[in-house]
Amino acid sequence: MHSDALLLAIDQGTTSSRAIVFSQEGEGLTTHAQEFPQIYPKPGWVEHDAEDIWATTLAVCQKALADGYQEKIAAIGITNQRETVVVWDKTTGEPIANAIVWQDRRTAGRCQDLKAAGHEPMIQKKTGLLLDPYFSATKIAWLLDTVEGARDRAEDGGLLAGTIDCFLLWRLTGQHATDATNASRTMLYNIRDGRWDEELLNLFNIPAAILPEVKDCVADFGETKAELFGRPIPVKAMIGDQQSATVGQACFEPAMMKSTYGTGCFALLTTGDEIVESQNRLLTTVALSLGGKRSYALEGSIFVAGALIQWLRDGLGIIQDASETQALAESVEDSAGVYIVPAFTGLGAPYWDAEARGAIVGLTRGAGRAELVRAALEAQAYQTSDLIDAMKADGAVPKRLRVDGGMVKNDWVCNDLANVLNVEIDRPVQTETTALGAAMLAALGAGLFQSLDDISRTWKLDQSFSPSISSEDRTARLTGWKKAITQVQAG
Repeated sequence: MHSDALLLAIDQGTTSSRAIVFSQEGEGLTTHAQEFPQIYPKPGWVEHDAEDIWATTLAVCQKALADGYQEKIAAIGITNQRETVVVWDKTTGEPIANAIVWQDRRTAGRCQDLKAAGHEPMIQKKTGLLLDPYFSATKIAWLLDTVEGARDRAEDGGLLAGTIDCFLLWRLTGQHATDATNASRTMLYNIRDGRWDEELLNLFNIPAAILPEVKDCVADFGETKAELFGRPIPVKAMIGDQQSATVGQACFEPAMMKSTYGTGCFALLTTGDEIVESQNRLLTTVALSLGGKRSYALEGSIFVAGALIQWLRDGLGIIQDASETQALAESVEDSAGVYIVPAFTGLGAPYWDAEARGAIVGLTRGAGRAELVRAALEAQAYQTSDLIDAMKADGAVPKRLRVDGGMVKNDWVCNDLANVLNVEIDRPVQTETTALGAAMLAALGAGLFQSLDDISRTWKLDQSFSPSISSEDRTARLTGWKKAITQVQAG
């Protein structure tokens, strides 16, 4: 393999599909992104057209390769929005319905029924997850039960189901496979035994035959069909987006923590070989699977982060572009007592309240556009604070926090995180850590890297942010947030 060999990362996210070509040093050489429509058929329902996902993914990959990199790509790594599910025809590859997105809450009633029947402790023990519509199991069951003829076709072996990585791989290579990190988010995979769990498949009434083979994150996932990119390219890595960002941030040692501020916000704290069973409604998840050996993490999931800024832009029209938010936040002393609780699709960790809805609390005549924008940015630090409190209560204490995602290009956001969380915040040079993680694992799969240490060496610090407010100010702000949260909780 040549030392000038490059890696192609496919980063299929909630609002856009991206392709980034990386050097082995972790430098992004070209990036292409394409947004696709979000579909909201009813309140709390979120869908994607899987054909849009495929078309945008294919288009951005072809554009990236056309920038002069076609012959130099040694391997592809795929990372993806997790929990979102597609069910498709085994022969034609055609989806039987729109993909149901991770944010979708349509199966909340089914989850409540299962909870009332006492199934949650068994589910948490086996999967590390809580009974919530966020995860894939009830979404797959809903599609099989409500799309006409789907249940019969599934039983007859005519349908396949999987998360987005799995659907893309099928279209790229014809293989029906996923990796352990994506499998660990379905609520059907036993994270202790490393396999689909029969008891869970029976509980959710999902035929095992429709599910993909589960592989390590670094494995032989087949080669892309020659007609797609002009030549077959091996797919050597697949990993869910938050786990991929954890790899991109080189958080391999226990107690290392990263937080990604994309559409949602996801904080993962590595626990290594140890499965920490959260007593504080965090999730236990597979962080990485290599050589048949799984490592684990505690995860806090917040459904809305960057999506709140998108709403200020598209829903309210008070900003034209996310890049305006820093100057607006800096233009005022504080948010004038305004708190925004962005529970558009319920509250995630550590509340897990599917019925909660968003609110703007504390409005006075003195609050204007700048205060609203500042409150929207502050909500990121408050939500992360809730997660870290839960982690500390579970005995997992982060020393520093590595941050990434689109929002952390904003210095003000990083400073505010340091102030509210009272920890050092490290922002890397390469903030596209989700795509980077997949690319670096692909390098491992292609034999360009020999170990995780090689990945760690590519991580470079851009800037550290230190806390600079008094504990009184911090306490006052968090007290206001707690009060705002109680106002949106259901019941």
